[in-house]
Amino acid sequence: MRDDAANPTGAARRVLVTGGAGFIGSHLCERLLARGDEVVVVDDLSTGNRTNLPDSHDRLTFVESDLRAWLTADAALAGRFDEIYHMAAAVGVELIIADPIGSIETNIEQTSALLRYASEMAGEPAVLVASSSEVYGKSERVPFSEDDDVVYGPTTATRWSYACSKALDEYLALAHHRSSGLGVVVVRLFNTVGPRQIGRYGMVLPRFVAAALAGEPLRVFGNGEQVRCFCDVRDVSRALIDLVGTPDAHGSIFNVGSDSAISINDLASTVVEILGSASRIERVPYDQAYGPGFEDLTRRVPDLGRLRAAVAFEREYDLEATIRAVAEAMGAAGVSQ
Repeated sequence: MRDDAANPTGAARRVLVTGGAGFIGSHLCERLLARGDEVVVVDDLSTGNRTNLPDSHDRLTFVESDLRAWLTADAALAGRFDEIYHMAAAVGVELIIADPIGSIETNIEQTSALLRYASEMAGEPAVLVASSSEVYGKSERVPFSEDDDVVYGPTTATRWSYACSKALDEYLALAHHRSSGLGVVVVRLFNTVGPRQIGRYGMVLPRFVAAALAGEPLRVFGNGEQVRCFCDVRDVSRALIDLVGTPDAHGSIFNVGSDSAISINDLASTVVEILGSASRIERVPYDQAYGPGFEDLTRRVPDLGRLRAAVAFEREYDLEATIRAVAEAMGAAGVSQ
């Protein structure tokens, strides 16, 4: 971790991280603790894992609870927070398709309750709301810029419900900023990857790495020509903290990720090559992977100009380093994906 993760002022911040036991949330907590902050995590462990966080830490408080229940019953006792990172959400295409009702309600209701809680807090904390590149829908613009129009498929295609729910989260966050001046930052995350990510909900890189380590086929959905950009979670978590700590960024939306594009076919081949695996690559039709009528995007590449202008963002970890880190973490944990 970089030396500048330390708190330069020496003043301890109180920070709330919702979904802090999740993949991105736990890396975020790690950086905040290293900075010297007091961190409170609220997570229902529906997709997170308590082992992602330290067993014990004198500046970490872990609360296992549904966020809405905690906000209703216990939040008043938690005191004031200087910063809030709202990472709790339904994640992964497979989970969205399997439980669209739960996913929609989780994303919208939790965000609404959290923003109201923050806006009513004395001193109003800075609040980061984690959104998704899915918000762009199936726009054909390349690269995606934060002010671009969004294009969604029909409401009969379940996949777009996630994009719409996250778009509503963004509308709510920006409305609170305009209404009360709440220091909100919205981030659209593009394929964040790295240690602690699991493939259970359709996340492609951990699925590929686990298969390669086991000598099993790497299952590529569709024709594999879909283009994505993968960014290491250690770079992403640093960017999130930098944005919250930049007052000029409040009230804005930022793409956060990498703009180095790679096809899913090439990603699979790269994983096999880097890990020295004998695994073969197997293509699986979308209707077999997700069911009839599934729509996917051909190309998803972010414009990072706004992010770089705000916090001088540059990646420290390339894709090869990330693949090796994911493999090492899986091997050390004995994780079956």
